[in-house]
Amino acid sequence: MTTRLGIAVPIFFLLSGLLLFRPWAKAFIEGTQAPGTPRYLWRRLLRVFPAYWLVTALALWAWSSLDGFGWATWMLMLQNYTAQGQAPDGLYQMWTMPIELAFYLALPLIAWCLGVWARRGNRPVRLLGGIAVLPVISIATVVAAHVWDQPQMALWLPHHLIYFAAGMAMAVLSVWIKESRALDSLAPQLLVLAVLLYAMLSTELAGPRTLTLPSLSQSLWRMVLETAVAVLIVAPFALAPRADSLRHRVLGNPVSAYLGRISYSVFLWHAPVITLYYKVTDAEPFNGNFWPVATFTLIGTLLISAGSYHLVEENALRLSGLRRRVPAPPPEPPAREPSGAAR
Repeated sequence: MTTRLGIAVPIFFLLSGLLLFRPWAKAFIEGTQAPGTPRYLWRRLLRVFPAYWLVTALALWAWSSLDGFGWATWMLMLQNYTAQGQAPDGLYQMWTMPIELAFYLALPLIAWCLGVWARRGNRPVRLLGGIAVLPVISIATVVAAHVWDQPQMALWLPHHLIYFAAGMAMAVLSVWIKESRALDSLAPQLLVLAVLLYAMLSTELAGPRTLTLPSLSQSLWRMVLETAVAVLIVAPFALAPRADSLRHRVLGNPVSAYLGRISYSVFLWHAPVITLYYKVTDAEPFNGNFWPVATFTLIGTLLISAGSYHLVEENALRLSGLRRRVPAPPPEPPAREPSGAAR
């Protein structure tokens, strides 16, 4: 079942759709001001690029022989759109970043279209109906990639819109229904169902467990099952946020909260740390040395990620305005004169 741990990618994309579209969903449903595009894009770019540049530059310097064009391609997150073959050592996880960046850039336009569409009737219902178009685009992209024999289309945003759309729909529901008591009571069952569907995802129904390309039916099954698992995992937390529940006590403790803050750095650094292990030890990948690799990767990644977060990400967040400043206390009113003061 560990061969399908790539389920983290759909969950990651779903969370992006949920968190980034929610301000627009709230504005459309409640009739308030929508986020400004320039400020939104400025914040997004400063959120992802500084730490990405650091990790990518170090990995390219240490383990690649790319020329200037190759460097520029990777530093600008254009690697999914060029024929460069295998990713450089330590950067195999970065294929998700151009997709994420493409969603950041496309979201204001998508949100504007949804806002125009939603004004003509029941806004939450029409928003959900408009969002439902995005999974259709994903399915069409999967079919086109197989019909035209273009597997690289799986590295483009249209292929993954279904995951972002699931998060966007969840954002609409989180504003529309606020908190769901029914969903809260069903949360344990939903998480169990997620485990069962993940077990199904781990079978040949969703494609080979190796790097062999799946068939069209396997690709579609995998997409549907990954979306379902991601929704079932995230929904109990996003739509039924009961503070006294076990799931919220587990994720809401200080350790979990801190790991959440450094999670982007963990994502960026884990592959270079794994690569470093193999370079230093001369061990061969996929040869059964799971626990030494896992231990080295866990400790090394957490230490480096903590440093990277505080040195790079925090400063970028301050520059972008994402870190909230503590407002200055209001000035104290002037002292009143005693009632019998001489005039």
